[in-house]
Amino acid sequence: MIALKNLARCAPKRGRSLAEISKFHQPQRCNSQASSTKDNATTNGTSGLVNLLNKLDGPRLGQPTCVSHPHLILPHELVPGLTLAEFQQRRIELMQKIQSYASTFGDNYNGRSTKNHMLIVGAASKKYMSGKIPYVFRQNSDFYYLTGCLEPDSVLVMTIDQGSNVESMLFMRPKDAHAELWDGPRTGPELSVPLFGVTEAHSLSQFETILGKLVTGLKPHFWFDLKSCDLQHVKDGVIKTGSTENIQLLPVHTFLEAMRLLKSPAEMDLMRRTCHIAAQSINEVMAETRPGQSEHHLFASVDFKCRQRNASFLAYPPVVAAGRNATIIHYVDNSQLLQPQDLVLMDAGCEYGGYTSDITRTWPASGTFTDPQRTLYEMVSTLQSDIIGMIGSTGGETLDQLFQSTCYRLGKYLQEIGLVSRASDDYKTVVSQGYRFCPHHVSHYLGMDVHDTPNIPRSKPLEPGMVFTVEPGVYIGEDCTDVPAEFRGIGIRIEDDLLISQDGVVEVLTAGCIKDRQRLEHLCRQASVETDSVSASASDSA
Repeated sequence: MIALKNLARCAPKRGRSLAEISKFHQPQRCNSQASSTKDNATTNGTSGLVNLLNKLDGPRLGQPTCVSHPHLILPHELVPGLTLAEFQQRRIELMQKIQSYASTFGDNYNGRSTKNHMLIVGAASKKYMSGKIPYVFRQNSDFYYLTGCLEPDSVLVMTIDQGSNVESMLFMRPKDAHAELWDGPRTGPELSVPLFGVTEAHSLSQFETILGKLVTGLKPHFWFDLKSCDLQHVKDGVIKTGSTENIQLLPVHTFLEAMRLLKSPAEMDLMRRTCHIAAQSINEVMAETRPGQSEHHLFASVDFKCRQRNASFLAYPPVVAAGRNATIIHYVDNSQLLQPQDLVLMDAGCEYGGYTSDITRTWPASGTFTDPQRTLYEMVSTLQSDIIGMIGSTGGETLDQLFQSTCYRLGKYLQEIGLVSRASDDYKTVVSQGYRFCPHHVSHYLGMDVHDTPNIPRSKPLEPGMVFTVEPGVYIGEDCTDVPAEFRGIGIRIEDDLLISQDGVVEVLTAGCIKDRQRLEHLCRQASVETDSVSASASDSA
C-alpha cells in the first residue's frame, strides 16, 4: 500500500485520479461497456439471446456469457467488449472481400468459372505438456475473430454464392456428460446457432460428410490455410475433398490480416483496456522493486497484478533482465538476483478480451540511476519521443521508415555522447552505428497477437485503426571493448503501444506507464524510504 500511495502522487494528473489504480481487485470492464446494459441489449437485437441464456443454467455452456459472468460480459455482448453483431459483420465482410477480389480476374479465377466461395477456419486444439497435463488453452486468433467462440477443436465453414448471400456454420464437439465431468461444459451444436449467430451448427463428426456435399453442390473456390490449422482431421478432410473435386486450396490469411490490422471502435477500446491493465501493473512492480529480489519475483508480481485486473494471462513470457542480462534482447531465464547498481529491464504485456499489450520499461533497482545509466536512459527516452513525433510525417509514414529514422538518430546521439566515432557523417555509416547497438526493428503491429498480422509488410503506410509499438533500445555488451568501460553491460529499452485513432490522432495507449527519469527515481526512492521507515517502526515495536 505504501508503494501505491507513492504511485498515486507520482502519476500524471488526468481525467480521474490515478490513485484508483490500487483498486484493482474490483472487476472493471473496458470503456465500451459503460453504457446502459438494458438499452444496449435491446438496441443490438440480442434480447432474445439474453432471454435464452436466462432460461439456461449458465455453466452448461462452453464459455462465459453475460448470464454466467455478468461482472465481465454485458447483456449486449458475446464476449468482453464485443457484440454478436460485430462478429456477424466480420464474417459477411470477409466473404464479400474475397468474392470482390476474385471478380477482378473475370469469370474464370483459379481455373474455375464460379462466383461461389467457401472458407474454412479451424479453432485451436488442446495441447499437453506431458501425459494428461494440458497447457493453458488459447483460442486461434483468426477463429476467435470470426466467431467469438472459445471452445477447442471447433470448425467454422462459410460460403458466399452468386447472389452474395453469406452463410456460416459451426462444427462443435457434441454434448458429452462424461467428458464434461472431467473437462468442463460444452456448448454443443444445439445452442451454437443462437449463441454465435451462425446459420447452422453440426457435430464435429459430421464435418467431412457435410463438407463433401457443400463442395459438390456449390463447386466453389476453396479458401483454407493448411499450414496454420491445428486440427489434423480437418486438414485430412479438406485435402481429401479438394483432391476428389480437383480444387486448389487458396490462402485466406491475407484477407483476414488486412481486416485485423484496422481496429474497430470496440477493438480500440479493448486495446486501451489491455494497455491500461499492463501499464498500471508495471507501475506497481517498479514501485516495489528492491535490490536482493529475484527477476523471478518481478515476473510473478507483474503476472499477479495483471490477473488481479482481470487480464486472462500475460501475453508472452516476459523479459525481466537485471544488469548485464538486459543486453540479451530476448532474455527470459528470469532467475538472477537484483544488485544495488543494476538496471532492471522488463518487457511484459497482458491479454484482456483476446487483445494484447506490450510494454517495456527500464528502471534502477536502487531507485537512482548511475551517471552512465542516466546518460543512456535519457538518450533512449529522447530518441523515443523523437520517433513518436515523426509518425505520419516524413521519415515516419511506415514502420520501416520509423526503423530507418531510429537507427540514424541513434547513431547521431551515440556520436554526441562519445560512444562511437564522429569521424564520418555519412548517412549509411551513422545508420550502421545505430543498428549495431539496436539490432531489432523499432515497431511491430499489435492486436489479438503480440506480433500481430505478421504477413502485413512494415512498408505499408500507417493509417487510422492501426496499433503498433515504438520500442527503441540500446544494448552494450561487456565485450564491447571499443566503448568506454562505464557503459559496458548496460541494456535499456523503452516501449509503448500506439493507436492511430479514427480521426488520425496518434494516441499513446500506454502513456500511464511511468517512464520519465525523474519521476521513476522519485517513485522508487520514496517507496523505498517509506518501506524502510515502516520496517524500522516494526522492529522498534518488537
